[in-house]
Amino acid sequence: MLIKTNRGISSSEITDAKLFLERRRLIRIAIGSAIGTLGAGLAAHAAPGAPKAFEKVRKSDYSLQEEPTDYDYITQYNNFYEFGTSKEAPAVLSQGLKTRPWSVVIEGEVEKPGVYDLEEIILSQVLEERIYRLRCVEAWSMVVPWVGFPLGQWLKQFNPTSRAKFVEFVTLFDPDQMPGQRRAVLDWPYVEGLRIDEAMHPLTIMVVGLYGKLLPNQNGAPLRLVVPWKYGFKSIKSIVKIRLIEQMPKTAWNKSAPNEYGFFANVNPNVDHPRWSQKRERVIGSGLFTPKRDTELFNGYAEQVAHLYAGMDLRKFY
Repeated sequence: MLIKTNRGISSSEITDAKLFLERRRLIRIAIGSAIGTLGAGLAAHAAPGAPKAFEKVRKSDYSLQEEPTDYDYITQYNNFYEFGTSKEAPAVLSQGLKTRPWSVVIEGEVEKPGVYDLEEIILSQVLEERIYRLRCVEAWSMVVPWVGFPLGQWLKQFNPTSRAKFVEFVTLFDPDQMPGQRRAVLDWPYVEGLRIDEAMHPLTIMVVGLYGKLLPNQNGAPLRLVVPWKYGFKSIKSIVKIRLIEQMPKTAWNKSAPNEYGFFANVNPNVDHPRWSQKRERVIGSGLFTPKRDTELFNGYAEQVAHLYAGMDLRKFY
């Protein structure tokens, strides 16, 4: 019998970046043993009906002027608890996930609810490459060249009603394909949410690729959210349902450990995680002896998003 708990993840289950770097040789061996499955997954991505590999992707003015993190790090150092709590597990255990065909349910406070095919969604959008920083509460970060489209621009097509105050996102629940869901680490399926103005902000994107390629399974294929001024756990992966609702949704990490993971999860160096400081961060791939960098308020996007939280106590609404 599975027993759900409301504790946070133990620090022993979080792989330190230095330890990860030392394990890379072993991980390559493990991934090598999964090449057959990986090949099948890539073949599925290239199946008839799938969009061609992003022939038309425009550069975004929102991108950081920084060198992206190496593809190898981005795709081998992941938080994706549906495939295990270690950073290495997703790259190996996610390769059997079937991502084509894929559909997304749109429901709630919209005039045009329905079930929408992912390929049609992608083909109807203008794709952009956006170089955003992904920062996690474990005080590490990456700079990722995502390929995606603005969430708000897409949601407008469904005509949200005036009662739509929040947007709730739900991840696929399939323990046969996602072995991490066989453990009661969280209350599955994974659920996240945004306030409607956050969802409609032009920085918020739905991601379908990175480095000009289709999104790898371990990075949230085939469709994930990226909200660059928030901690990474807000950027929900493998999305199958989006609901526009009137009340703030109960989200996975906030339910599990509300004292550690707030609903808003805005990057804020002045509000520490109860078990570690958030004032500085280590950039993955920068080298073992490279000093940590200072964490920026709203992950460096304060000029664009600070007005969304005017008058709010950011220590209370963390």
